Amino acid sequence: MFSATTLAAEAHIQSVLDPAGVQADTIHHLWLLMLWVTTAVFVIVVVVVVVALARGRRRREHNTAVTTESTLTTAVAAAAGATVVILIALLAASVWTTRSTAALQASNAVSVAVTGHQWWWEVEYEDAVASRRVVTANELHIPVNRPVVLKVTSRDVIHSFWAPNLQGKRDLIPGYTTAIWMQAARVGTFRGQCAEFCGLQHAHMAFDVVAEPEGAFERWLDKMREPARPPATDEERRGQDVFMTARCAGCHTILGTDARGQTAPDLTHIASRRALAAGTLPNTPEHLAMWILDPQASKPGNQMPPNVLAADDLRALVDYMRTLK
Repeated sequence: MFSATTLAAEAHIQSVLDPAGVQADTIHHLWLLMLWVTTAVFVIVVVVVVVALARGRRRREHNTAVTTESTLTTAVAAAAGATVVILIALLAASVWTTRSTAALQASNAVSVAVTGHQWWWEVEYEDAVASRRVVTANELHIPVNRPVVLKVTSRDVIHSFWAPNLQGKRDLIPGYTTAIWMQAARVGTFRGQCAEFCGLQHAHMAFDVVAEPEGAFERWLDKMREPARPPATDEERRGQDVFMTARCAGCHTILGTDARGQTAPDLTHIASRRALAAGTLPNTPEHLAMWILDPQASKPGNQMPPNVLAADDLRALVDYMRTLK
């Protein structure tokens, strides 16, 4: 069976050491500073300990005088002073990095509301005109070299939004909405995940951030604003009927149909997504059918119940859902 790890291999490696955005780059520089400073301190301490052991051994062998108390006091005071200076410097660098990652603001920023659920991500692109808003799930598209503000909250427990190639972590607190800024510097698909233990399927709560040129991003938005394409064949029409008469329409929304469920991911353009179930399975017909029949087999504890469908109905439903691009 494929997993979220398999899907991640298709995108850039999820790593704080491969910054692809303004904020991630700033965090990376802070990490490098702390790495080299602490490495230097470690080496100095090891060298001093080795020298002290060697000198002590020579004194014992030659019965020479030990180091005076005043010399030891001076050495300890110098080491303590150096430690205080280093810690203050690292604290200042950390505060500066925190302010830098939060300072990005612009009037042309893309505004996105991200809501954490057990265990998936609801993504809504805000717009002053309600009909131009876009709702999707588990996949975030952003334009490169343009600020993006994410307004994050949770509907159940504490989650944590983390796309390490682009930005640091931000907790999603039920009942509160906070903002986090990011700006991608290069094109690519970057994996993110929930970084706060949130229940049984915490490890299967991933998402993709697709950074693309401005034109491609605007075309994607325009496409997402369109309603679902009407069924074109008898098989697809049968699949739509199955969707509407089974339990699917009670939880999911498909624009252009009577399906207006609000408790599960929007499926209007599900066929365009890379993965199913928040990065748990590749988005293929086989995995889609498996997920519809028994979602608990792939993601135990999730809120989607098993669906008992005849083989012909299942095939028609999958064919219909594969048209939702």
